[in-house]
Amino acid sequence: MTPLPAAPAPGPLRILVVDDEAVVRDSLCAWFRQEGRQVDVAESAREALRLCGQGRYDIALLDIKMPGMDGLELQSRLAAADPELTVIIMTAYASVDSAVKAMKAGAYDYIVKPFDPDDFSLLVSRAAEHRSLRAENLRLKRSLESVGEPPPLVGESPAVKRVLELVENVAASDATVLITGESGTGKELVARAIHAASRRRYSPMVAVNCGALSEGVLESELFGHEAGAFTGARARRKGKFEAAEGGTVFLDEVGELSPRVQVELLRVLEEKVVTRVGSNTPVPVDFRVVAATHRNLRERVDQGAFREDLFWRLNVFTVEIPPLRTRPEDVPILAEHFLARFCAAMGRAPMRFSAGAAAALRGHSWPGNVRELQNAVERAVVVSSSVSGVIEPRDLPLTVTAAPIGASPLSLREVERAHVVSILERTGWNISHAARLLDVDRVTLYNKIRKYELKRPGDDATAGE
Repeated sequence: MTPLPAAPAPGPLRILVVDDEAVVRDSLCAWFRQEGRQVDVAESAREALRLCGQGRYDIALLDIKMPGMDGLELQSRLAAADPELTVIIMTAYASVDSAVKAMKAGAYDYIVKPFDPDDFSLLVSRAAEHRSLRAENLRLKRSLESVGEPPPLVGESPAVKRVLELVENVAASDATVLITGESGTGKELVARAIHAASRRRYSPMVAVNCGALSEGVLESELFGHEAGAFTGARARRKGKFEAAEGGTVFLDEVGELSPRVQVELLRVLEEKVVTRVGSNTPVPVDFRVVAATHRNLRERVDQGAFREDLFWRLNVFTVEIPPLRTRPEDVPILAEHFLARFCAAMGRAPMRFSAGAAAALRGHSWPGNVRELQNAVERAVVVSSSVSGVIEPRDLPLTVTAAPIGASPLSLREVERAHVVSILERTGWNISHAARLLDVDRVTLYNKIRKYELKRPGDDATAGE
């Protein structure tokens, strides 16, 4: 057979009727044309092959008993040429053997003559719907394959290459993964890369921030609840573990879990069943857990704030993401990546960084890590008024920048003071959060605030909790 031409544009259902009896061909042709179908007929398998070589059909109705090549052989030839073709076998000589052969060869259905027009019309309509659903499933699968590629982990530093290597190693397994690193380093991005490269990529990845919800709300979110389990629970609701059936549950900030939820989570991880709030019935679930935290869980265990058995259950495989300040060679690469992405998203012509802006990016310590860099580039694209498409230092919202050419360099004291101010402003003067970002204890931070005589804007108090 000659190669098949490209599939026609969407239109009337195209049907090919193959039967050596003229009365059958004419009757079927008349029935389906009345319904708006496009119908061609062939009196032999040879004629059918010739027609299929000239164009594609959606459904083929094949008689089994024909001179020369019979319907079953023709079915095999057509399937080899066009796997998407839906075949319905027709015969006046029904037998279990022929039915089994036809169905094993991929026939949609098997019908015995004489036909009832209404029954046959319904069968063809169902076959058309089946074909449409199969095509849609294939389209969705291809779409998932394209969007399911691991998100880009941008960078060329040895540290990033190590993270990529760890992602590749662990993705093929179902091992529980613990991702550690400072806030803003891209822990969720790594989690999505692991999911996207795993066998579970066609199932959901469901994320929950364990530090953003109260204990009661988090229980309901994770494990679900029954109607009437608590005030406002009007209907049964599945939790995140059930919603992620077959896929991945991403537990962000897992170090913030309360002791009670830690106990419940440990049971779910060990038994792979969940019990909804307000129910005593365990529900089996299939999931993989990827957890993330900016805290040192080993220290939390030593302090009695985190269960040791849960720590070891989560810490099967660890991926540590280094802070951006320890891999400065990645800053220009990430900045260019974000610049191209935001220009495209905002419909702006391609832009570039000036030498001064590039120096400012290199000179900043990035306490907020990759998230801060991303936000800085996004703002620069928004506010830049340059007609030449050049990002200047003034477009970057950086408290600490590289000194402009010809300007006096900043002293160490000035750099430290500006950096502390930047972090305090970024955290809304939350001392605990700011101290974690600065990697110092609260006492040291209070000393810095007194040393530089810093005050919260609009308030005489120096700090808040």
